[in-house]
Amino acid sequence: MKNIKKRCLTLVLIVFLMLPFATPCASADDPEARAIMEMVDARDDGDNQISDMEMILIDKKGRERIRKIHTFSKDKGEDTLKLMFFQHPADVKDTSFLTYDYDDPDKDDDQWLYLPALRKTKRIASTDKSGSFMGSDLTYSDMTSRNLEDYDYSFYEKGKEKDIKGVKIWAIWSIPRSKDVIEETGYEKSLIFVRQDNFFVIRALHWVRDGGYLKYMDIKKLDLVDGIWVATEMHVTKKKGKNTVHKTILKLSDVKFNRNLEYDLFTVRRMEKGL
Repeated sequence: MKNIKKRCLTLVLIVFLMLPFATPCASADDPEARAIMEMVDARDDGDNQISDMEMILIDKKGRERIRKIHTFSKDKGEDTLKLMFFQHPADVKDTSFLTYDYDDPDKDDDQWLYLPALRKTKRIASTDKSGSFMGSDLTYSDMTSRNLEDYDYSFYEKGKEKDIKGVKIWAIWSIPRSKDVIEETGYEKSLIFVRQDNFFVIRALHWVRDGGYLKYMDIKKLDLVDGIWVATEMHVTKKKGKNTVHKTILKLSDVKFNRNLEYDLFTVRRMEKGL
């Protein structure tokens, strides 16, 4: 009997040690970690921005598909309006995506996708926001900012210095406060890495709710444009175990701020009209 108990105890210990990053208690919200995330949220990300984007989709066999996109962004008070026009290849040309990212945590962000082949605009429901955005490893939920009130924040290892490529960072757990948030984002929990010098999130690890996947987000290039920090190259990799299931690379170029963008640009009628 003692041997059976000992073997059971050993098995439990092995399983425990195999678990990646033991999750903190969901109700453990650390005021210091939250203050850092508030600084991340308040960081100046510019206004009236235009840029060109290259989206590279890579499957598990290494085959690539490249999409080219023109993007616009404008602040409206505390809210942010974003519009994307797909320009290449032919099968997605003139597809457009519009987002109203509201600062009010009690107000759901609005998103619309225009599909020219169907001549139809689809409003993205909250229940669909955990789905893949245009075949990429980003979700519709990833296309808007997170509401801080929806999460508890705590340090991965409080009091211990960490760095990524020689830059000091904070490693912070982000734990959803409700099942609704998990269903909308598709993430059960996240580990976020924030640069200490500029409050920019340069890495994140997401535990995907369905399929047992891990999603890795890495900022490979971070440039200062007109005094604004901009992620000009980002890699998003979905893995199952050690195997890469899919990967998305986003590259920004010709980034410009303080353009003369009118609010009329950020409407459903305008997105359907195209560039």
